[in-house]
Amino acid sequence: MKATLPEPAHTGSQTGPHTAPHAAAKAWRPAARHLPVLGAMLVFALASGGGSLAYDGFLSPQVFLNLLIDNAFLLIVAVGMSFVILTGGIDLSVGSVLAFSTMLLAALVERAQWPPALAIAVVLVAGSAFGALMGWLIARFRLQPFIVTLAGMFLARGACYLISIDSISITHEAYGELAQWRLPLGESASLSLGALLALLVLAWGLWLAHGRPFGRTVFAIGGSETSALLMGLPVARTTVAVYALSGLCAALAGVVFSLYMLSGYGLHGLGLELDAIAAVVIGGTLLSGGRGHLLGTLFGVLVLGVIQTLISFDGSLSSWWTRIAIGALLLAACLLQRLFELRRR
Repeated sequence: MKATLPEPAHTGSQTGPHTAPHAAAKAWRPAARHLPVLGAMLVFALASGGGSLAYDGFLSPQVFLNLLIDNAFLLIVAVGMSFVILTGGIDLSVGSVLAFSTMLLAALVERAQWPPALAIAVVLVAGSAFGALMGWLIARFRLQPFIVTLAGMFLARGACYLISIDSISITHEAYGELAQWRLPLGESASLSLGALLALLVLAWGLWLAHGRPFGRTVFAIGGSETSALLMGLPVARTTVAVYALSGLCAALAGVVFSLYMLSGYGLHGLGLELDAIAAVVIGGTLLSGGRGHLLGTLFGVLVLGVIQTLISFDGSLSSWWTRIAIGALLLAACLLQRLFELRRR
């Protein structure tokens, strides 16, 4: 009697010569979840390539590094905003917290004569505590993040004018030296302290979001808060931590912005929350939460920066064209996200 052997399992090594090219092409096909990030990279590459063809010196090392130097505070705020949006929330208070941080820092250093290091520590603790309070209200009383952070926006902006209605210049000698410090990168390129801090914050955010249980909980809450609760994940604690992290990032961005401007003022950071949201969404993070990558946030910020640089190099266009271009890119990003979602279903 002849024994019947089971059918061998199909493996990649057993594919025929006609299926090998197809398998190779499939192996190189990017995952659908990475397409929005790749789209942001493509837009940045196209804008940079177009600028290099149209203007001499557009892609010089220092011009590229200036994208990070001029937008360091936006990148720091966008990292914190990415965590908030990944949970399905939003934080409208970041621009006001940045302004309040610059005012508090300037008042402590210039009027109270505090050492800059101690004043910076107080500002960072205040920003984190303010964010944690908003997160606690959202988690404890099931309030809408839009409403809570809108109230936070008005509170922080109004608190600026309790300190002073005028701009406060920072003339501390050590603070001025920090503002002028540069990390040399070659003969004709350098990076500011603010840009270096922004890159460190981005690296920390990448590790936290994509390499730690905290990040996985953030993605789970954004995917489905009910499912996250059923899985026993610490939803309330994570929500408070996410808004505290956003407040910390906004306060640190205020410190970087004060290094950039050497002043504190209640009108600093007007509309910054919208720029941060636009950068996060253009970078491929879903506004509904649960999907995205912090590397896309970096390219979202760079896309906004390269648009401003293109307009500066042109010299004949109004700065309002930056807003028009950002609006068009934001609309295109939302439409692409919707198409990806429909395709996934």
